[in-house]
Amino acid sequence: MLNRGLQNSVISSANAGVVFAAAAIMVGGTLHCAAQADNSDVSIRHSSERTSFSDDEIMDGFFKTAFHAELQFDRRGERIRKFDEPVRVFVISRGAPDRRAEIATIIADIRAHVDHLDLAMTDDRQAANFVVTLVQSRDLARTIRARYGADRAKQIQQSLHPQCLSGIGKDHSFRIRRAEVILPVDAGEFAFYDCAYEELLQALGIINDDSSVPWTMFNDNVQMGFFDVYDQYLLNILYDPRVRPGMSKGDLDKLLPEVLPAVRAWVADGNSRGMAATNRPDRSGPHSPALGDRSRNN
Repeated sequence: MLNRGLQNSVISSANAGVVFAAAAIMVGGTLHCAAQADNSDVSIRHSSERTSFSDDEIMDGFFKTAFHAELQFDRRGERIRKFDEPVRVFVISRGAPDRRAEIATIIADIRAHVDHLDLAMTDDRQAANFVVTLVQSRDLARTIRARYGADRAKQIQQSLHPQCLSGIGKDHSFRIRRAEVILPVDAGEFAFYDCAYEELLQALGIINDDSSVPWTMFNDNVQMGFFDVYDQYLLNILYDPRVRPGMSKGDLDKLLPEVLPAVRAWVADGNSRGMAATNRPDRSGPHSPALGDRSRNN
């Protein structure tokens, strides 16, 4: 089983137009993918998933995961970090098996469960502001060195010993301008999905892991492999339009009681739709999952 303590996130601070500059680095659901259907590890966790939480439990987790980071090389900034523009994901496949289709399905799942987030795949590398690199496990360390340079890679390896990695590039207003994820593809089905969901979601702005929150995948001691309800709450708070990049904890403390009713309604409705789709008889015969647009978003 993958040790979640070996999954990590990186934040790079960048001036607008200078993506992932060396100035600063911080290292920090129920609509199943088709490939997950036969994964007993995911099924067991989903069947025992807790889905009911108090406002205090949700807010506590949000404050602990949205404002910190595991490793930071610049001055700490306890501010909200998020995309405030469409997010377009480009996948570079350098490993076998080829898991580009799985990434597309996970992206569609995240989009279906997070309101106000314009998230989609793209085949145009120049149009992408979120890049996923898929590698063999043996090539992960070399890929990190190539991406971050020898000195930074050494610090990352010594502090975190990562088995998968995510990163964001933010400007001085704390808007995420670039994001990237590096994922091994050959560590097994559950390990891949567990890494992929956590790192893709963290690269959207929930960047910190915290072992005191027992219901979140952003906890080194918790393995999920799917987009659980608690983390849907966290991402939907982050992408509520009233939550702006650069907001402080004080700002959010006043705002969250306003935001939570809408977030609760969206998460409940989204999971009800997902359950209805799961239980609906399929009369159309074999088909491939749609990875493009959906009927309701933004």
